[in-house]
Amino acid sequence: MGMRAEIQAGLAEAFNDPDGLADAVQTFTGSRASNGSGYDPDTGTTAGATTYTGRGVFAGYDNDNVDGSRVRATDTKLIALQNEVTLRPMPDDRINGQAVVSVGQDPAGATWVVQLR
Repeated sequence: MGMRAEIQAGLAEAFNDPDGLADAVQTFTGSRASNGSGYDPDTGTTAGATTYTGRGVFAGYDNDNVDGSRVRATDTKLIALQNEVTLRPMPDDRINGQAVVSVGQDPAGATWVVQLR
């Protein structure tokens, strides 16, 4: 088993463990406009959108990371297991009603780190 698979297996176990992260893990739905149609704030989706799902931990940013422009105090950080997200998040997608600002990954390629606004 490679490093990435080991990390994903360990995190999945922690995500499922009632004594671990299970109480902090949330499922999410993302959407990406596929034909330029607008976002519907009532449903949290985009008409004609491609949708995807996953689960992860939603958290705020540390004060040291907030600069007021690139990272705002009201932004949310989502850490999601790559192997549980059905489509790679991209900037301008919407996840649980919030706009995706940026998407990164950890060095092993096991998790997505998504900035939401």
